[in-house]
Amino acid sequence: MKLIGDGISKRYFRKTKKANYFYAVQKTDIEIKEGNITVITGRSGSGKSTLLNMLAGLLEPTEGKVYFDDRDIYSMSDKELSILRNENVGVIPQGQTGLSSLTVMENVVLPYYMYKKGENIEKRAEELLETVGMAELSNAYPTELSGGENRRAAIARALIQDPGIILADEPTGDLDDENTRIVLELLRKTADSGKAVLLVTHENEAVNYADIVYKMDGGVLTV
Repeated sequence: MKLIGDGISKRYFRKTKKANYFYAVQKTDIEIKEGNITVITGRSGSGKSTLLNMLAGLLEPTEGKVYFDDRDIYSMSDKELSILRNENVGVIPQGQTGLSSLTVMENVVLPYYMYKKGENIEKRAEELLETVGMAELSNAYPTELSGGENRRAAIARALIQDPGIILADEPTGDLDDENTRIVLELLRKTADSGKAVLLVTHENEAVNYADIVYKMDGGVLTV
């Protein structure tokens, strides 16, 4: 599965002494290729997360189109887009995103049970939690975990459906050096299995695992 941003931008209106618009992301063309890790580096506020959210189908561009293969995702109905994302896109967001009323295991399998039933998905969840070093905490709740532990649980959740596209927003931001290595190696292995991986980060370590590297500054994407 290919993910393409064709001339996408995001513009916001803000009130100042003179009403004006500003671009969080300038007009951008980008393709996230199967089998590759594409890394976008840049400081906080440079537009990286805004671009990722547009590509994920979570934030409609002001201009341009986003394609999953040949499908224009923002021309789809909300339900169609939701199902497409659920089945094909794993998003690793910033911050703690697990539902506090669910255990780690329940949070990890939640994307599967939103639209499916029948398969024993818990076995795959156990394997993923083992991979990210969270197996012993499968019955814990998000409020009982550190920031880094919640981030690793979010990675397992993003991979539970075996999606063709992984979009990771600062996935190693709360992690120590050892867990950073584990996560980056897992994303590298995921890309090597034929998945398309996009990683946005301000950490230089991720570049060592990348096939394609971009830099973002002031909403402008450059090679």
